[in-house]
Amino acid sequence: MADPAQVPPDVRELVDAVEHPVRRRDAETLLDLMSRATGETPHRDGSIVGFGRYRYEYVSGRSGDAVAAGFAPRKARTVVYLMDGIDAHREDLERLGPHQHGVGCLYLKDLERVDLAVLERIVADSYRTLTAGTYGLRAREGGT
Repeated sequence: MADPAQVPPDVRELVDAVEHPVRRRDAETLLDLMSRATGETPHRDGSIVGFGRYRYEYVSGRSGDAVAAGFAPRKARTVVYLMDGIDAHREDLERLGPHQHGVGCLYLKDLERVDLAVLERIVADSYRTLTAGTYGLRAREGGT
């Protein structure tokens, strides 16, 4: 369980407000896992629990910064954000366990059914890629 001293009150409030007991349990697990994987303290970014930030700049000229690793405990499932794209983690995802995904999101219904070591590696690899410098790809372009 995450060290209470390291979880800011606004993040604690978000996690404690999760009604679904599995989503709340999984949020607690992800606080620890993502803190280890990134070395960052969690922060709240709207309804997302984020860890660190990264800078992006696309060929179009659009630029900004965003959460480098993060999750959101949604009603139906937990969303883990992988902004370097799902394809960048294809091999690990084959070993993860039950999940669904979009272009830059991993959807998990129950962390007790997935390999947490694999998930931690995915988060760590994504974080390292995104924070290595200004990232220039959109999620749909990552891993190609």
